[in-house]
Amino acid sequence: MERLLFMRLQVQGCSAEVLVNDIPVGRAFAPQGVLCLPVHEYLMEGTNEITLVIQPDPPGARPASQQVQVADGVVGATVRLLLPRVGRIGSDTEARTVAEVTWAAADGDVYSVPVLVARSVVLPIKFPRWRWLDAPPIEDVAAQRPVVAAFLHKIASDLMRGDVDTLVNVSRLRLDELALAYQQPVTELVSRFKSRLALLYATKSLRLVVPNADELVLRKCANGRLLECLGPGGAPALSTAPGKDGVSSAWPARLTVINGQCHILR
Repeated sequence: MERLLFMRLQVQGCSAEVLVNDIPVGRAFAPQGVLCLPVHEYLMEGTNEITLVIQPDPPGARPASQQVQVADGVVGATVRLLLPRVGRIGSDTEARTVAEVTWAAADGDVYSVPVLVARSVVLPIKFPRWRWLDAPPIEDVAAQRPVVAAFLHKIASDLMRGDVDTLVNVSRLRLDELALAYQQPVTELVSRFKSRLALLYATKSLRLVVPNADELVLRKCANGRLLECLGPGGAPALSTAPGKDGVSSAWPARLTVINGQCHILR
């Protein structure tokens, strides 16, 4: 694919999270964080909603009452959807902005957090109809907790034994749609995924710490059709312990549960 639609989030003096069509795709943190990543798999043909959340609650926390803040210097965040020129990187100067959501407070301004700013944008770009759009709404999250916990523990157990096929197989629907989103052969995506997992196992870096069922955070997203699986600290539930270099690996799991079976869709 010659052109990628990127999301670029930039913050100053605050943290912020971006949701695309009610799917959380990333956070940036104070004092001057920047996040840039392709987002085709979260976008739809036609109307899309981009939501910017300033000072979001920790994932899984009960929504707290708003807290009053006083800006110490300029505080703000901007998220842009960028369409780079052919062969160019996704920067503000080398791309066309197709959507933008901005929030700012001047020095000394009083504001209450979290702040939500949303914008709908129509994208004249053709995307397939993703499976998550047709997943049934999940009404009772608590009832799914033991099912999801067992599912994640099975994946973690197999990974730590060097069986990478379990995670690959349960991620196959996601990988199929990633291949469509970025016009790549699915066999290449699967091969790279398996090779990465095998390398981590060979270097003894597949030491996963999966939360127990009562610690697992299941965050509704995609308008209630998916559950984002997180640990108590807000990291993906499928995460490795940091290695000697302090680096850990993580595999986000946004899944649906149908007839007692979990399917990772994002």
